Amino acid sequence: MNPLTWGLVPQILIGVALGALAGLLLPELAEELGLLGQLFVGALKAVAPALVLLLVMSAIANRHESGSDGRKTLATIVLYLVGTISAALVALLMSFAFPQTLALTGIAQGSPPVAVSAVLSDVLFKLIDNPVNALLTGNFLGCLTWAILLGVSFRGASASFKEHLQTCADGISDIVRYVIKLAPVGIFGLVCVTVATIGIEALASYASIAVLLVSAMLFVALVVNPIIVFVLSGKNPYPVVFRCLEESGVTAFFTRSSAANIPVNLNLAKKLGISEELYTVTIPIGATVNMAGAAITITVLTLAATNTLGIDVSFGTALVLCLIAALSACGASGVPSGSLLLIPLACSLLGISLDAAMQVVAVGFIISVIQDSAETALNSSTDVVYTYAIDQIGRSETAGSQAT
Repeated sequence: MNPLTWGLVPQILIGVALGALAGLLLPELAEELGLLGQLFVGALKAVAPALVLLLVMSAIANRHESGSDGRKTLATIVLYLVGTISAALVALLMSFAFPQTLALTGIAQGSPPVAVSAVLSDVLFKLIDNPVNALLTGNFLGCLTWAILLGVSFRGASASFKEHLQTCADGISDIVRYVIKLAPVGIFGLVCVTVATIGIEALASYASIAVLLVSAMLFVALVVNPIIVFVLSGKNPYPVVFRCLEESGVTAFFTRSSAANIPVNLNLAKKLGISEELYTVTIPIGATVNMAGAAITITVLTLAATNTLGIDVSFGTALVLCLIAALSACGASGVPSGSLLLIPLACSLLGISLDAAMQVVAVGFIISVIQDSAETALNSSTDVVYTYAIDQIGRSETAGSQAT
């Protein structure tokens, strides 16, 4: 069987195993082999700012207006954002309770922000950056700001212009896919140089942070989501939660794509008796907006980077990070490992250099075998869980009005 025809997950596992062996057996060649990892990180660094700009701009410009009840759509979006922010807060608390470090090489100690006010001031100045300078310097907040403004402005543009804009977004997404196809080779180089310079215990740190990520996602799926559903519906949420995890989460775990799982979710929503008018709108919206898993990934890995670099982050500053992570995670949909590519945005708020941030992204790719699958499973199953909760609210209100 040709390994080149295997999926990305087994290829990454092979890259990790071969990299560890090469680092142990051929440490004198680690620097040369590490060039493969440097090239991979450099490619990610080059494509990420343009990806954020074009993808978000096109998504906003081409957003179709729905004819369904506006209140239900608004309630859906609000609930998705509440869930995403809640997930980021869970990741924050677990990161403070179980601090993690990463194996980063050749990175100097970071400079911590003075206070929350300093972080907010830095955010404001990055928001008003020149768009060209934002692209050149990797200012992701500036790219995100211009993407939103231009996207809103282009909503009134002609259909042909929007089509060209979507073509550009699809083009940059294809480039990202090509880069990610090189992940096994890049990870081979990164693991090789890491094991040769730090030791095999570096892989243990990867396993530790993967466990924390999955634990946070399980907590959200089994504790936070049921609480939200119970508060909104007043019913025992666990039968629906477990069914969504079984029928939607398991499928999404292996496909690793919320968008590809939309048909599965639509069918599940129909089985649960949810209003068709509601789920045909909320499920597609959820695939692009509901990014609880991405918020967890961004928060945990960014705070692990601060621990590694000796940056002392206050709880207030980390809270700002949570909000930024939650909002930026909404732009991670539709891109393979999109949450990892948004980590530099969060890192830039905490005085972490772009080089260090991209090493954190590379670590994310190493553990993406588990992280990306678990993240997608949480995101996709939550789409149906929240849609069910919104549907129950509508039915409760209807029942109440009929009773009176």
